[in-house]
Amino acid sequence: MADRPRPFDGIDELLDRLNRQIETAAKSWETQVDQRSQLDLSMSGAETSLDLADEGDEFVVTIDVPGYENDDLELRLSGQTLAVSGQREHSQEFGGDEENYIRRERETKSFSRQLRLPEPVDDDAVKASVNNGILTIRLPKREPDDEARSIDID
Repeated sequence: MADRPRPFDGIDELLDRLNRQIETAAKSWETQVDQRSQLDLSMSGAETSLDLADEGDEFVVTIDVPGYENDDLELRLSGQTLAVSGQREHSQEFGGDEENYIRRERETKSFSRQLRLPEPVDDDAVKASVNNGILTIRLPKREPDDEARSIDID
């Protein structure tokens, strides 16, 4: 019977290898989350998709806002933080009384996103437009100030 293999031989080695793989995956995931969280300052889970692109002389933010009108959206720029929110009101005039509905999935929706921009932008030249349910915000980068200034010492 001494020649018979033991069923648990090698389990410790397998568990150590599995543990190392999980630690490697967790470190990779933390790095990805940290990089994203440096820009995304939203407090809750984002239901509205957002893209931020660097197009050389400007940043372009694209946000899916299907069903929102221009008046439903609010944009604010404070320093390097862009805040975008939307509130869509449900109207009784579309579809009649509540008791007429057999199924009703469309409802009042709102969203709020905050995004830290990687560089300062020219807040006077920011432009935004909505086309086919897509909000596009163009944020021209601020020109670097090459002018040297003298600083007085007290």
